[in-house]
Amino acid sequence: MSQYVDLSDYEGWECADCGIPLAPGKVDISYLGNSFPVELLQCPQCGLVFIPEELALGKMNEVEKALEDK
Repeated sequence: MSQYVDLSDYEGWECADCGIPLAPGKVDISYLGNSFPVELLQCPQCGLVFIPEELALGKMNEVEKALEDK
């Protein structure tokens, strides 16, 4: 389970390219030369990662602002 988003809210979502169910997995997110691991949904076949809106507009936005202030 992601520490930022409840991935169970997205259970049953499928990859737009492959049409197979997305599965939780560790993903390294990078921004301005900094990387951090996050558990997100991704396609087991092609690796496409789904970033929920609340994560992109919430926690990731906070991290982005903190990194830009450094």
